Amino acid sequence: QDIPALTFAGLRYFLAFLVLIPVYLMSDHRSEIKSLSSQDWGSLILLGLLFYTITQGTQFLGIAFLPAINFSLLLNGTALVVAILGIYLLREMLSGLQWVGMFIFIAGVALFFYPFDFPAGSAVGYLIAGISVLATSLSSIIGRGINRQKRLSPLTVTLVSMGIGSTVLLGIGLIVEDPPQLDLIGWLIVGWLAIVNTAFAFTLWNRTLRT
Repeated sequence: QDIPALTFAGLRYFLAFLVLIPVYLMSDHRSEIKSLSSQDWGSLILLGLLFYTITQGTQFLGIAFLPAINFSLLLNGTALVVAILGIYLLREMLSGLQWVGMFIFIAGVALFFYPFDFPAGSAVGYLIAGISVLATSLSSIIGRGINRQKRLSPLTVTLVSMGIGSTVLLGIGLIVEDPPQLDLIGWLIVGWLAIVNTAFAFTLWNRTLRT
């Protein structure tokens, strides 16, 4: 109610990027940026635009159109898409037990949405959710491809990709949406999301994708 979706997402991730800059400059990996090849830059720019500009932008838009639990449940379908794409693009196979888990998930989603009576006007929300699932899945594949090489630290991957993606996302939000009117509580929420749920969590995410 206090801030438009795209501006909210852009502000969160751009502030997280700013928080990571001093952390990066004090780390042992601060010289890695100088050694990035043109291919590295291309991969990180693609990851930034896909994982932050598109994925996070559509997530915040989706929550604006759909109940949070519906959108979150659909977003968990990313695992199924990643599993299929990972077989062909990463050559990473799943175990039989993991496939059983996938089918249980699909059955659970079907049970949740049964009898599939969607409210009028929700089509836009579900379309955005579909785009978000696809973008999230592709981001996971690209992120895994970059991180499993273990040439770049998770901090470098997070800083560069988040810096690029969040700058574009915030710029789009400020251009197409009205300026936000946040009170102290609103800024505290954005700050918490930026520091804990983004700067820390997404660095940890890239760390996880290495292994």
